[in-house]
Amino acid sequence: MSVLKELEKLQAMRSELEAESRSLREQQKELENSVLALEQEVVMEELNKEKAVIEELKNSNKAVKDSIAQLEAKKKDLESRLEKAPQTPATPPPEEKKEEAPQPEEAEESGVTVTAIEGEALVESPEAASESPKKQEKKKRRFF
Repeated sequence: MSVLKELEKLQAMRSELEAESRSLREQQKELENSVLALEQEVVMEELNKEKAVIEELKNSNKAVKDSIAQLEAKKKDLESRLEKAPQTPATPPPEEKKEEAPQPEEAEESGVTVTAIEGEALVESPEAASESPKKQEKKKRRFF
């Protein structure tokens, strides 16, 4: 009889272990489903963050493009104003003679002479006298 009792004990133990095995498999399946759901949630969260970053970049780029367009329009406006502005004469109008203060050193002929005319500066050099008025005008614009 002891063999029968041992067989019964082993069968009972086997039943308990089979029940535990089913329970563990169910628990594993629930955890796998939970992990899958969390992974999907994480992916969706990352996807939403990426979409938000992309939207922010689109808006930023649009703002920069708008700013560039405004600056280009302003540049064109200013350039057209410069072109329409009355051209200053290539040779200055005759001025009244003023008393000049004695200068300690005389300027050499190859030097540069700067003459102020009504708030503007005119730069002349010996080479400039032979240049066309158009070239002189371009040089003046570079300095302003």
